[in-house]
Amino acid sequence: MWHHNVDLLAYHDLDGRSGLKLALQESGGRFFLYVAGFWHSGWSILDVTDPEHPQLLRWLDGPPGTMTIQVQVADGVMITALEHPPPGLTIGDAAAKPQDGFLIWDVHQPDRPQRLGQWVSGGTGTHRNFYNGGPWVYAASNLPGFEGQILALVDITDPASPKTAGTWWHPGQHTAAGETYTPADQRRLTAGRPYPQHGLSLHGGAYTLGDRVYCPWMRGGMVILDIADKHHPAHVATLRVHPPLGSTIAVHSAVPLPGRDVVVINSEALREECDEPAGYVATVDISDESDPILIAVFPQPRPPAGYDAPGFCAKGGRFGPHNQHQQQGLDCLAPNDRLVYLAYFNAGLQIYDITDPRDPHITGYYIPDDPKQRRGPIPTKLVHQAEDVLVDRRGVIYMSEGNSGIYILTHNAS
Repeated sequence: MWHHNVDLLAYHDLDGRSGLKLALQESGGRFFLYVAGFWHSGWSILDVTDPEHPQLLRWLDGPPGTMTIQVQVADGVMITALEHPPPGLTIGDAAAKPQDGFLIWDVHQPDRPQRLGQWVSGGTGTHRNFYNGGPWVYAASNLPGFEGQILALVDITDPASPKTAGTWWHPGQHTAAGETYTPADQRRLTAGRPYPQHGLSLHGGAYTLGDRVYCPWMRGGMVILDIADKHHPAHVATLRVHPPLGSTIAVHSAVPLPGRDVVVINSEALREECDEPAGYVATVDISDESDPILIAVFPQPRPPAGYDAPGFCAKGGRFGPHNQHQQQGLDCLAPNDRLVYLAYFNAGLQIYDITDPRDPHITGYYIPDDPKQRRGPIPTKLVHQAEDVLVDRRGVIYMSEGNSGIYILTHNAS
């Protein structure tokens, strides 16, 4: 491993099941980590009250044939996404019909989730949804008649009978209504070495702050919507970055920093060995929300001394940003303010200081050794791939990895 200002507290193997998305709740003075299964349908629940001695409490089976890689927990409620696997990937029983939408669970007893209901989306299901408590889930969902994923605002006041209140989509996505794309959007879909998924799509999660929602619409850009009226979201502004920047998921995350008029956006690396337009992480000034401007691009990580490849692109697998730590207004999690924590695929965990949002710089990193045994079909060459990162209010960092378990870390800021 290679590390700077970051130390390993513990590692948990998850009984051989890799995870992707992470969520956490604090209950009765204890901390519980929820890990969405990557190559298995279901969720791991760990007690991480003592971060140096994590305990796996339960594996909760998900529906067979269904991807369950996204999870959110707030106010004693857990939202777990249901999504069809992409062509060629089998999750469990190959004969099982995949489910779609999301499940709603009561997790007031943190290790004993009780299912309350399901929102059925139709289409291929939901990806990264946003839920930070209360009656509203902001779902990144494919719906019948649409290409790609759109924003669906779902009322779960009655979790046994959730209802869609409002929707918003990029012009052209509603093909059943006869919509078509502009020539510029057609080029965004077909040029720049596109990956085989729809590039004008809400990747999620749609991050809400007050009556605004910040939507990472892939090659459609960062979209700001007014959601004061949940039934009729209204467009405020769009900041495009592709072309020239970013893969097909040119905007993967859009995380506003409360009180700072800044949003941190990033792409997701998709093609291995950097075979796509340049990835990036950037700060965006939204002091005039009708005219957001990009004010800084983060410096790329560089291989540390003694690294086992001439560069991250040559290492194999994906190199570039994936998920950011997101507080989402939860008291149990570290705030999004001065530090940005990034899961950076084969560059592991990268931590940036953005005290000055125009001068981001790396203040720590942790790059694990490569996994020894394959758990899933990617990457082509078995190398480390950091997937998600979450930081609790104590400063404990949790990082998931595609072919191993959970790394629990601490940042010793210099």
